Amino acid sequence: MRKLYPAADQPSDLVDLYRPPPGPWLRLNFVSSLDGAGHVDGRSEPLSGPADKRVFGVLRMLCDALVVGAGTVREEGYHALRLDAGRRAWRAANGLPEYPVLVVVSARLDLDPGHRALAEAPVRPIVLTHAGAEPGRLAEVADIVAVGDGEVDLAAGIAALRERGLAHILSEGGPRLFGSLTAAGLVDELCLTLSPLLAGPGAGRITAGPGVDAPTHLTLRHVLLDDGLLFLRHSR
Repeated sequence: MRKLYPAADQPSDLVDLYRPPPGPWLRLNFVSSLDGAGHVDGRSEPLSGPADKRVFGVLRMLCDALVVGAGTVREEGYHALRLDAGRRAWRAANGLPEYPVLVVVSARLDLDPGHRALAEAPVRPIVLTHAGAEPGRLAEVADIVAVGDGEVDLAAGIAALRERGLAHILSEGGPRLFGSLTAAGLVDELCLTLSPLLAGPGAGRITAGPGVDAPTHLTLRHVLLDDGLLFLRHSR
């Protein structure tokens, strides 16, 4: 992997490049085609590659919690949130628990408690929902945290996670969660992989939902290149 910006001759260790600042931090990680598609045939996998998966793994290793929408868990075929021995050892050496916590956002709680992402999780997951939702059997496999009355209050949800000591939060989407986090002013950073593909018309963007009052300005922190994939990191 080659560093193009800011100084190409500086070390390009991925952990150092993506290490979050101290204190609360919410980072998004997405992949997009050159023409703005967030998926191909409903999944982001065709836009990815080995280098993207390396960054993907590093970002998971660095976080305290991984926040995803229920639709993304189903559509992307999420597995239990596990890390290899080397990454677990790195976390232990840096004062982190062995695994990050999976957090699923679901207004309808239409999740199968037997889904492998929940039932096989190495640490008990959390489900963010609202007060009107009925947990049912989900409470057997996850902590149900109700934030908001008729809909999920993401600001309150993120605050509840931080009260549990989950300061560095990573989100992998999907697009509607991305849009809602942006609208709530909660996004500190976007890590975007640009795939050298033209997906053509039809596919949605990496963000979705109602419009926002004003754009959020982010600053470019670095640009990496590997096998035609561009890795952009922008933050507040």
